Amino acid sequence: MLVPVFTLKLSHKILPRMVALGKYDGSHPCLTAATQAGKVFIHNPHARGQHMNANRLMLSAQDADIALLNINEAVSSLTVGVLNPDLGYDSLLVGTQTSLLAYDVHNNSDLFYAGVPDGANAIVLGTLGDISSPLAIIGGNCSLQGFNHEGKDLFWTVTGDNVRALALCDFDGDGKTELLVGSEDFDIRVFKEDEIVAEMSETETVTALSPMCSSRFGYALSNGTVGVYDRMVRYWRIKSKNQAMSIHAFDLNSDGVCELITGWSNGKIDARSDRTGEVIFKDNFSSSIAGIVQGDYRMDGNTQLICCSVDGEVRGYLPGSQEMKGNLMDTSVEQDLIRELSQKKQNLLLELRNYEENSKQVELNTQVNEMDGPRGVIPANTQLQTSLSVNLGSDSQSAHVELCISTSNDTIIRAVLIFAEGIFETESHVVHPSLQNLSGCIKVPLTPPKDVPVDLHIKAFVGYKYSMQFHVFELTRQLPRFSMYTLSSPDSAPEPLSFVKFTISERAQRVIMWLNQSFLLPEDVEIQSASFQVCFTSLRDAGQLCIKIRPSGEVLVSTEDIDLAGDIIQSMASFLAIEDLQVEADFPAYFEELRKALIKVDDSHSVCQKLTANMADNSNLIRSMLVQAEDSRLMGDMKNTKKRYMELYDLNRDLLSEYKIRCTNHTELLNNLKAINQAIQRAGHLRVGKPKMQVITACRDAIKTNNINMLFRIMRVGTAAS
Repeated sequence: MLVPVFTLKLSHKILPRMVALGKYDGSHPCLTAATQAGKVFIHNPHARGQHMNANRLMLSAQDADIALLNINEAVSSLTVGVLNPDLGYDSLLVGTQTSLLAYDVHNNSDLFYAGVPDGANAIVLGTLGDISSPLAIIGGNCSLQGFNHEGKDLFWTVTGDNVRALALCDFDGDGKTELLVGSEDFDIRVFKEDEIVAEMSETETVTALSPMCSSRFGYALSNGTVGVYDRMVRYWRIKSKNQAMSIHAFDLNSDGVCELITGWSNGKIDARSDRTGEVIFKDNFSSSIAGIVQGDYRMDGNTQLICCSVDGEVRGYLPGSQEMKGNLMDTSVEQDLIRELSQKKQNLLLELRNYEENSKQVELNTQVNEMDGPRGVIPANTQLQTSLSVNLGSDSQSAHVELCISTSNDTIIRAVLIFAEGIFETESHVVHPSLQNLSGCIKVPLTPPKDVPVDLHIKAFVGYKYSMQFHVFELTRQLPRFSMYTLSSPDSAPEPLSFVKFTISERAQRVIMWLNQSFLLPEDVEIQSASFQVCFTSLRDAGQLCIKIRPSGEVLVSTEDIDLAGDIIQSMASFLAIEDLQVEADFPAYFEELRKALIKVDDSHSVCQKLTANMADNSNLIRSMLVQAEDSRLMGDMKNTKKRYMELYDLNRDLLSEYKIRCTNHTELLNNLKAINQAIQRAGHLRVGKPKMQVITACRDAIKTNNINMLFRIMRVGTAAS
């Protein structure tokens, strides 16, 4: 088993996910982390006291190896890397909810300081696509922004929700890095510069991303899930009752391939094979893990894996030797093999015993009375059949999709296990009917919360009513993307006023194929004419959806839900292999809400300016009153002293009230900024390919110039040109 080659106990608490290792002078690696007191500490045991004369950096009173950088705000993200290639050494990047600081530690100076109203929840530093200079890319309130070393904004786009994790990775193997973005809407999106090239839906908020070898990357979710993707294919995943605080790729067993190192909230560290998820190493800290980095911290020519806990404990591990290759646990390979073979033997013996019991039951079948019925082996031609349909619900149950599982003869289903992501609260669902309700058919209600295709992995125990052993049937059924919409009559409800309109050069028959694949239709739609209309009703909110195809190839999608319209367009474009699609859209109700949000943003900025001015005036007034109060006290004028301090007390109370107003105003501002960023993202989601990128860029330019009318025109027709 690997043991740490060094251990440190620092006197500062460390914030989770805010640990980095940087060479600020180009040669000495320094451990850097954010503390709970709005400070960043830099641990440099290689050059003691070098920051003694620094203005902004101050030596820690507890530890001579630590210098403190005072941020004066709660730190929300931190990273280290080469931002300016001309300098030849690392820069420190610190993000808060209002700003980004790029700091030159070696020269004790700011590279730049930028205000970021969307906040900096995550930072990654490196080159992106064809952009030549390194970028500090920050993810905030539904937005992504990239700054170069001069503080110039060279990259900007929007994403679906608040960003929680970022990573740079050559996702498609073209030699250029793509940006991986994990957000609170459970999605991992891949950006090729400002174009989304892939999306993976997960089951919880994505909290960490880590590039591994080539196109492979690791991820962690807020519900304790950790796994590895290779492009869009998930290799493996595991789920723990603890939360993954940090993940990192490191070749710990010297086999030439990086393992996924995970630090957990219970203080455990484990290393898992990138191919199987098997644990090959583990260790324990006394408190939650804060971060995992790597570097030659001892400056002896060997790279160590460095793990930090929130209490300031630091341990460095060297990779295993070639003799230990592939096995770092404290048991030998032979013991593992014996254990594996013993488990296989037990499983085979259990299977044999079941077969023997079934054989006995077959012999007894001729003697059983009518009350018991048959037992034992089921007929060889028994099949498990599944069907999906829409159930409009009843008084006791709301509308849902119904999965019907049945057998092809008189056998019964004793239990059903269904594994599906994002549908059930725990990703699995078990139906176990009582003896009185046993039958050959089980119906399971499904209510997917999002419009994504879901694979249902079904296991059913099939036998007879009084069987002791059951046969397990396994099969997979896919739930269509738009399964929560039921076919309705065009006259059943008024057609929505909002719509998207576009033209495609595809036969109507191809669109019908897409409909049959994407919706749960009573029977496959067969329409021979070049034009048709289909209408659906949402099972979630009874909203209407109408799709019309005209002979000219014009498609009209009518719905009040702008997200649904975007999903319809993206699904259809993917099925029909459409690379670029321009769309005309109009969502009057949604655009009116957006207009209100834009007005509120202006109001919030005005209120903020007034409050800031008032606070500055009150600060000067406090200074003056305090001097007068102290003068009165020194002169023994207790009446005036009491009067001045009462005035100070009242002023302090007013300041506290203004601070609460300021906090409320700031929260409202963030919510409205999020709504605006999401509106831009939704406007882009209505288009495909180049038109999508053009809409997002044009919308941002319109907001920069405060041209609201132009913004709405771009969202409607996709371009700023009249």
